[in-house]
Amino acid sequence: MNICEKFFMGSLFQNPAGFEKDFERRPAFSRPVNLKKPLVIAVLFMVVTMAWTQQSAAEEELSVEESYLQQSIENMIIRDQSRAGGREEKLIALEYIEDAISRGNTSEAVLSALEYLSLEGLMNKTRENGRVINNFPDIRKRAVTDLGNLGTPEAKNTIIRLVISEPEPMVLTEAFKSLGKIGLNENGETVNAIAWVVNRFESGMGDEQMALSALEAFEILADKNGGAINNTAITTISRIATSSHYNRIIRDQARMVLDKLRLQAAKAYSRNN
Repeated sequence: MNICEKFFMGSLFQNPAGFEKDFERRPAFSRPVNLKKPLVIAVLFMVVTMAWTQQSAAEEELSVEESYLQQSIENMIIRDQSRAGGREEKLIALEYIEDAISRGNTSEAVLSALEYLSLEGLMNKTRENGRVINNFPDIRKRAVTDLGNLGTPEAKNTIIRLVISEPEPMVLTEAFKSLGKIGLNENGETVNAIAWVVNRFESGMGDEQMALSALEAFEILADKNGGAINNTAITTISRIATSSHYNRIIRDQARMVLDKLRLQAAKAYSRNN
């Protein structure tokens, strides 16, 4: 039995004299472990752990306060920059807004700024010598994208207000995508707004990208609302499917959407009867 075996079996304590002689003859790596040192280390480790835990709790409490302060400052910057006169300031506001939304900040300040920016140059007009100088379609387009990411009923209502007065197809195309992403269609108000805009443009030459975005929005809204969609949307899709204003790809897409909606309606009727 070697020194380690003697130690663990307790025989060392029965012959301390022999142990001392053996200890002197043995190399350092085979000498028995001093139990006092590990015990002290263990106690120190527990003390340090407890102190670290208390410090972490204090830091967490402080971080909550700091986070609230940071959001307050962030909201202030968003509000001020969104209402500034220049385009560059509004782009800065949008950068802050997008970062805020990505971190879960959906505060009233964020919604209010997006409402203002999405209606920039339409309802919120700044004139100089009788000319509107804050008509920034690219700002409105980016704002409606952010409203779609915000995803609230208030965001949906703001986009509907926008589409009724928006003249730019590129902004409307993005607005339809955001309405589909949000997916709310209470009392058919969302599909009615989209249909109204598509029909308004189709009375001219139509816009193919906008029509395609409208079809996608109709399809998504139907999927998110149990396949239900009103006759106004069906009529608009049918017009796109037969209109010479649109290319064959878009007309075919409209027919596919119609077929899908008919199938969904048939399944819903079977379930209810």
